[in-house]
Amino acid sequence: MDQILRKAIERGQKSLSEYESKAVIESAGVSITREKLARSREQAVTFAEEIGYPVALKGCSGALAHKTEAGVVKLNLTDAEAVREAYDEITGRVSKMDGVLVQEMIKGNREFVIGLTRDPQFGPCVMFGIGGIFTEVMKDVSFRIAPFTESDAEEMIEEIKMKKLLGEFRGSPAVDREALVRALVGIGELALRHSEIAEIDINPLIIAGNKPVAADALVILTG
Repeated sequence: MDQILRKAIERGQKSLSEYESKAVIESAGVSITREKLARSREQAVTFAEEIGYPVALKGCSGALAHKTEAGVVKLNLTDAEAVREAYDEITGRVSKMDGVLVQEMIKGNREFVIGLTRDPQFGPCVMFGIGGIFTEVMKDVSFRIAPFTESDAEEMIEEIKMKKLLGEFRGSPAVDREALVRALVGIGELALRHSEIAEIDINPLIIAGNKPVAADALVILTG
């Protein structure tokens, strides 16, 4: 993880790719989707078959902070031909990429967000709240200044208005709160260890069964 950050800074990157970002947050205790970085069409097919269909394909580069808008995200691909077509379309849209991310499609009706910002006065602040497409609309979030304890993280979780989503929901089990607490505390500790990280956006954090899993992530570097 230290090597990822160092190399990105040496290259003058303003942000990490999704693949790099997820490696960084995973080191902090956040569960991520199963995924591999493909650098050819047939490698993408091989990875998709190893992961298991359906899969998502995403263009992967530190310069692609808004992948959906760039048209380099293809979801619910169910066979090898669909993967080949998606790979060709993505690589046809953007020429300079690290590769194409082949990612499992995880299922879950509940989406949350974990974020990190650096306040000029208070330093690193960790955010938790409702994620997905409702993040900007609902603005249902809570904050803590790092470092904070597991008890503080538990209080963060309780402070959001829609906390009932963390319990049993539409036949799904209650969310693994211990995993959420570990993730929140871990992101705070990560910020304290690495001043070169300016922001982190983990959205959506999908609840797959009872497990919070980062389906997307972005790490922005200080510049």
